[in-house]
Amino acid sequence: MALTASTMVPLGTKAPDFHLPDVVSGETISLSTFADKKALLIMFICRHCPFVKHIQGELTKIGQDYLHSDLGILAISANDAENYPDDAPDALKALAIELGWQFPFCYDETQETAKAYTAACTPDFFVFDSSRQLAYRGQLDDSRPSNGKPVTGADLRAAIDAVLAGQAVSGEQKPSVGCNIKWKSTP
Repeated sequence: MALTASTMVPLGTKAPDFHLPDVVSGETISLSTFADKKALLIMFICRHCPFVKHIQGELTKIGQDYLHSDLGILAISANDAENYPDDAPDALKALAIELGWQFPFCYDETQETAKAYTAACTPDFFVFDSSRQLAYRGQLDDSRPSNGKPVTGADLRAAIDAVLAGQAVSGEQKPSVGCNIKWKSTP
């Protein structure tokens, strides 16, 4: 496990489109899936990372708290499932069902979507406004698996709430940290 920080791409960056299968429903998910939503949260996560395991409960709460709101939520796993079988689609599906996630959880087999978003770690969070311009990229909150701070989702929730209210998100954004995305080796 290599501790990696998010890349902090420039605010205002346009969300790249994608077409990925939801591991639960099998439906293809794309940006247009969320066309009617005022804000969009895209999370790059996986099943095996201790940083993601540490916040799974809060991800479930965020999904429940914003279920009937103007926020679209999408989780994506891009890890190399051949070398990390816990991150294979069937294992991701089991996790989503176990945690009762009400948002799509997609598998990025080619890793092209993760590269397009410049995702670097799990978890890596991106919040886009209604024009699908990046309003927030960074951490869930200050909690880490070993620092004893409570998992609150404070940073991410503040960004989501600001975008939903049509307000500017604070420019002071701390990078997310976690395990590096497990990239496939190129032949």
